[in-house]
Amino acid sequence: MPYGKYRSFKPVDLPDRQWPGRTLTRAPRWCSVDLRDGNQALIDPMRPDEKLRFWDLLLEVGFEEIEVGFPAASQTDFDFVRRIIEQDRIPENVFIQVLCQAREELISRTVDSLVGARQAIFHLYNSTSTLQRQVVFGMSRDEIIGLALQGVEHVKREIERIPETEVTLEYSPESFTGTELDFAVEVCSAVAQAWGVGPERPMIINLPATVEMSTPNIYADQIEWFCRNFPERDLCTISLHTHNDRGTGVAASELGVLAGADRVEGTLFGNGERTGNVCLVTLAMNLFSQGVDPELDLSDMRHVRSVAESCNKIPVPVRHPYAGDLVFTAFSGSHQDAIRKGMSRVDESCWAVPYLPIDPADVGSHYRETVRVNSQSGKGGVAFVLENHFELTLPRPLLVEFAGVVQQVADRDGGELNPSALRNVFDATYLKVDGPYALKRYDIANIKLEDGSEGTRCDVVLSVQGQALESSGEGSGPVEAFVHAVERSINERFGVEHFHEQAEETGSAARALCLVGLKDADGGICWGAGASRNTLTASFEAVLAALNRRWQGA
Repeated sequence: MPYGKYRSFKPVDLPDRQWPGRTLTRAPRWCSVDLRDGNQALIDPMRPDEKLRFWDLLLEVGFEEIEVGFPAASQTDFDFVRRIIEQDRIPENVFIQVLCQAREELISRTVDSLVGARQAIFHLYNSTSTLQRQVVFGMSRDEIIGLALQGVEHVKREIERIPETEVTLEYSPESFTGTELDFAVEVCSAVAQAWGVGPERPMIINLPATVEMSTPNIYADQIEWFCRNFPERDLCTISLHTHNDRGTGVAASELGVLAGADRVEGTLFGNGERTGNVCLVTLAMNLFSQGVDPELDLSDMRHVRSVAESCNKIPVPVRHPYAGDLVFTAFSGSHQDAIRKGMSRVDESCWAVPYLPIDPADVGSHYRETVRVNSQSGKGGVAFVLENHFELTLPRPLLVEFAGVVQQVADRDGGELNPSALRNVFDATYLKVDGPYALKRYDIANIKLEDGSEGTRCDVVLSVQGQALESSGEGSGPVEAFVHAVERSINERFGVEHFHEQAEETGSAARALCLVGLKDADGGICWGAGASRNTLTASFEAVLAALNRRWQGA
């Protein structure tokens, strides 16, 4: 690959940088640009009804600043802005934001779209980067500043037509990261002065990484250098707008806030041109995971994702942080075991579970989804699925054995075993076992044993190789008596080494599940399971299932 044709990005000379020693302790102001920057990047842009649905979602989540379009460039955008104003769909605490280039005719048209709005952010921009000045516009620094100042004057004049609207100016030196820092400060300061920025005349300076050109630490240095040297810093809100060309948009925004920014623009799930805008969901949830209120409500992540996918017509990747189908899922056996143990000891006041940075329930997911079983899974994963989907807890020796059975099935068939398939494997292995032994009927009676203690007598009719055999046995309890009766029928000795019984359901449909481990004369253990609404029947069936498995060679 011809790597020599590229040049490394020049670092910022900032030896006393302060941002590395800072910590994020509060959420920045958020601005969604899904309806403009996100929408313009779609193969099939949103229809008006889809745009309105997305607008409603953004309000549900809690955004108070929403870029709604580029009304001078698109009749659809213009009509949408008019619709939400005329239908009074903008809550009193929400600022709509409209984007516009620094051109007189576009500014006039944009102001037309704002008539009747209570408050709005007028987002003015022009390109300032060295490359764009030289290649695209052929303009000097002074000419670029002049273009920006003309735009400000046009905005000031045009908004006099809408005195009922509180207008905040936002200015973006587009491609800020490719602009000399001293020039970025010069043009932004000139714009701020021309606007007349002050306590009663707010303004936003937006510093976009229109194309991500460097590592996130360099972007943070650029932001800190700008904030230190911008004369109007205390009068302006500093905003970020990062893209994801290098895959580090989230990190760049986080470090940029540490470096002094107050506000972040982005989209849900990172939709946007090329590799996308920064993902506001990830940024917000990163704060949440550190105990900081993100000031956005993402507690129903499935709903947020569903609307975004429907309107954008782009699926959210299964590995997308906090929102993808598999982000809380472990297939690895060691991970599954750690999650299972962590979940059994979780403290609701302070979350600390291995491999789960947040509680899945906080975004509307279910604990059962955290563990799924395939050929990479171990006993911890098998136990977790059985316990959380079927409330079935296996004795450890049986769990170890069954995990090996699952491993063989997964290796043979490939892919994942969903909970139903896993339970089917268990039932086929231990419960529904073909073999020579079957229970036809039994009768239980209380008796006195030879030592004078209370005991049980079991009279049983078994089917052995299709032949009915009658037998009886005595013991301290029904299971022991049944075992002795079976031993006489088949002329073999064995004992119950493990016995575990639990209810599988509740109410009138409840049935008992019995798990039995039989130990034969050679010391081997063979497991079987029985299920019935009658607990004794379940126990007896489990004994015979174990014998049938031993007959099969299990």
